[in-house]
Amino acid sequence: MSELRWNPVLEEWVITATHRQDRTFFPPPEYCPICPTKPGAFPTEVPAEDYDIVVFENKFPSLRRNSPQPSVESTDLYPVRQAEGICEVVLYSSEHNTELAKMPIEKIEKLVWVWTDRFEELGSRDEVKYVFIFENKGKEIGVTLPHPHGQIYAYPFIPPTLQRELRGCKNHYDAKGECLLCRILREELDDGRRIVARNNDFVAMVPFYARYPYEVHIFCVEHHAAISEFSTVQKRALAEMLQVVIRKYNNLWNFSLPYIMVMHQKPTDGEEYPYYHFHIEFYPPYRTPDKLKFLAGSEAGAGAFINDTLAEEKARILRETEPRQFEG
Repeated sequence: MSELRWNPVLEEWVITATHRQDRTFFPPPEYCPICPTKPGAFPTEVPAEDYDIVVFENKFPSLRRNSPQPSVESTDLYPVRQAEGICEVVLYSSEHNTELAKMPIEKIEKLVWVWTDRFEELGSRDEVKYVFIFENKGKEIGVTLPHPHGQIYAYPFIPPTLQRELRGCKNHYDAKGECLLCRILREELDDGRRIVARNNDFVAMVPFYARYPYEVHIFCVEHHAAISEFSTVQKRALAEMLQVVIRKYNNLWNFSLPYIMVMHQKPTDGEEYPYYHFHIEFYPPYRTPDKLKFLAGSEAGAGAFINDTLAEEKARILRETEPRQFEG
């Protein structure tokens, strides 16, 4: 059962998806449901003996193409909607024991093209207002399948965090006549202390306002609102920057660092967003090699993050960390 329930206090939709309680939880490697299907072996979600990159609809989706009717009736106080939308899984590789950081740049570049295709195709659907591309990596994040993969949620609404971000960008655009993220990028490049890495088309930084100790944002240098606006050269450059950042993460403490990676781009609701700027955000949960950053009372209850580190210092550490291939 999936449905959207309105929170009138926060003025946002909550997705109720009770069937997700039954999703697969860390099966043995020989029963991984997203490995290739080998002859005579356990049948998986991919009916092929090998594959490069695969995209398919999630078997336990929060949003559905043909969503059922809600289990309760709407009221004036509590509106309820069908959970229309699409949830896709993106398999990065047929190899079970690998990760994005270990893949060649050509593979990551191909993944950027796949993301572009899915953004355009899903975003063209009338019911889809926002295409959210992301990766959850590591048990600490809550991942239940270790096979390298990401996800895409095609929402029938603009999610709350993106709404706030869009509002902030529009307010600055209306007041100053310029893109807020272009200004942030310009000032960060002038300052230099929080820059982690850069190439001709992308800059990675620990933002001035970082909430996690090793949070990194990747900004495109040119003003683009979505991945679909990138040239072939820029897609390659994005792949290169992604590889640099995630390899730095792994080499930080010499273990495969968990993270949440999220792609922020314009909505697909048919409106114009000249004030918005494409970027990717990484949230690693570790603050030291053996301590996690937990979202406790202030963060979870009040929405006020407390970062007990300096962005400038963590950026320096990441900047000095080599982006070499991690063999662990």
